[in-house]
Amino acid sequence: MTDVPEGRAVRVSWRVALAARWPAVLRTGWPVLARLAGWSLLEAGQTFLLGYALARALDGGFLAGDTRAGLLWLGAAGLAVVAGAYGTGRVYGAVAALVEPVRDRLVRGVVARGIREGDAGALSGLTQQVELARDALAGVVLVSRSFLFTSVGALIGLCSLDPLLLAVVVPPLLAGTALFAVTLRPLARRQEAFLAADEALAEDLGTVCPGLRDVTAAGAEARVAEATGKLIGAERRAAYALARWGVTRVAALAVGGQLPVVLLLVTAPWLLGHGVTPGALVGALAYVTQSLLPALQNLVHGLGTSGSRLTVILRRLTAQAQAQAPAPAPAPASVERRPNGRHAEDTAGRPPRPARLPALSLTDVTFSYGPASTPVLDGFHLDLPAGGHLAVVGPSGIGKSTLAALVAGLLRPDRGSVRVFGRPVEQAAGARVLVPQEAYVHSGTLAENLALYREGPVPEAELLAAAEAVGLTPLLRTLGGPGAPVDPAALSAGERQLIALTRAYLSPAPLALLDEATCHLDPAAEARAERAFANRPGGTLVVVAHRISSARRADRILVMDGARTACGGHEELLRACALYRELVGGWSDPALAPGYADGVDAVAGAGLAGDRGHVVADRAVGQMQTAGDLGDGGSSGRE
Repeated sequence: MTDVPEGRAVRVSWRVALAARWPAVLRTGWPVLARLAGWSLLEAGQTFLLGYALARALDGGFLAGDTRAGLLWLGAAGLAVVAGAYGTGRVYGAVAALVEPVRDRLVRGVVARGIREGDAGALSGLTQQVELARDALAGVVLVSRSFLFTSVGALIGLCSLDPLLLAVVVPPLLAGTALFAVTLRPLARRQEAFLAADEALAEDLGTVCPGLRDVTAAGAEARVAEATGKLIGAERRAAYALARWGVTRVAALAVGGQLPVVLLLVTAPWLLGHGVTPGALVGALAYVTQSLLPALQNLVHGLGTSGSRLTVILRRLTAQAQAQAPAPAPAPASVERRPNGRHAEDTAGRPPRPARLPALSLTDVTFSYGPASTPVLDGFHLDLPAGGHLAVVGPSGIGKSTLAALVAGLLRPDRGSVRVFGRPVEQAAGARVLVPQEAYVHSGTLAENLALYREGPVPEAELLAAAEAVGLTPLLRTLGGPGAPVDPAALSAGERQLIALTRAYLSPAPLALLDEATCHLDPAAEARAERAFANRPGGTLVVVAHRISSARRADRILVMDGARTACGGHEELLRACALYRELVGGWSDPALAPGYADGVDAVAGAGLAGDRGHVVADRAVGQMQTAGDLGDGGSSGRE
């Protein structure tokens, strides 16, 4: 069997499916089609009488000196307009009766697929597309029917007035219609390309705009601007291509609807010399300007837009239906025991975590923010095993947030490789989740905020368990439960961080990156959140620490200070790393409140301020430090 390209297969499939449905549609819709044709004939009668009555009012009435006959013909034309308006009103009802059953069948199919897949998001999107398909189909039926019956009525009227008029009007009308028909397929392709480019840009902006603070905090402005600029350029090129083909619509309209008017005026002496009456000539002009030209305009603009849209939507509905076809049942999810004795079902669909591959591997990584800038990382190496817990410490501006951005894929190294669970970081988007210092919370319900990184709704039991583990439960109760609406502006910075932490905890990503993500929490809340991430089944944790307590909880501590970068345990680094001793000395360690598990002070001393734009721990809460990531540190070399 010959292989069919995927895109071609989609196009063939929806056409075959549509063709297969037409017999059933016609069998069940013949009465509706007959009713639609009957009311359309009433419109065609109005079109016929419009020009014919005007010609007779002139030739047999006003020009012949019979004013009464002229007025009677004009009165007949007026009655025809009233009858046509009545018919037009009934046409809409017939179109609705024809289109709504098609819409209902599409909705039933979509609902059945949505229930089978259990994907509420896909169900909502597909239902919206079904509504667009219904509107587009109604538009195609209306404009096609109008052009057909209006053209028939006008051409019959021209023939009744004088067959010579057909010789002047019909050739350009046919030429314009043929030109439009030839350009329908290219126009549909260009419009589909434009819609795809517009949707891609809208999706990108929907992600970038709410996360501008995170982009700035990670220093990824240039990369994000470059990626968004490419999408803008793609949409601009698609718009230009669509506009160029749109010129053919204007040409078709000019040839088919406006050229006949010019030809009638130019050939008027010849027509009058060959027996065409003045009234017939005026009636022909009325047919062209009042009937044929508007009908052709509606066809060109309506069918060109609605037809292309209908084609695009049918293709996408078919493609999404194929994508949502029943798949083989997944293997049963593993059940692991948390250290606290509770059982938690591992989230289905998490990226594989091979036991032999490190969770995070940086090999010979060099990165700088410009060709002339001193590298922030220079020949940097790091391996973190799956299930590990790493704390990253160092002076302000040394590159801790830069390291987190590289691991998150927000920045690309100038040299070297960053791999997450054995895959290049660019291909491991679902394997790592970054929680920056400035937590993002969007409007909506609390459950919607927490399920942001999940493909479907999170079961309430799992959501409540995650909230309990991270420490969100008191805020959850205060707000009124998972279904309570959230006003981001009414939340404190610490509350926003708790929501962002719980959201990351619920994500399927096994590698969690906390870039000073707990700086607004008190020590006990910070400890609880970090322990929750460290105890996630199969989870790996990297913390950019701003408190000595965070460092002491980690299995390994990475001290970043250019060429003096070191990695080891707390006691080991105290003995071997002068910078770490200096940092620990900068963290004050007085007697703490009874019951604090880590036995250290949570407030940093003057030796460890935050990174760019972060809260400085040795100043008033909320005071910002504006030093850049390159402000006072050298490059980080080999481990």
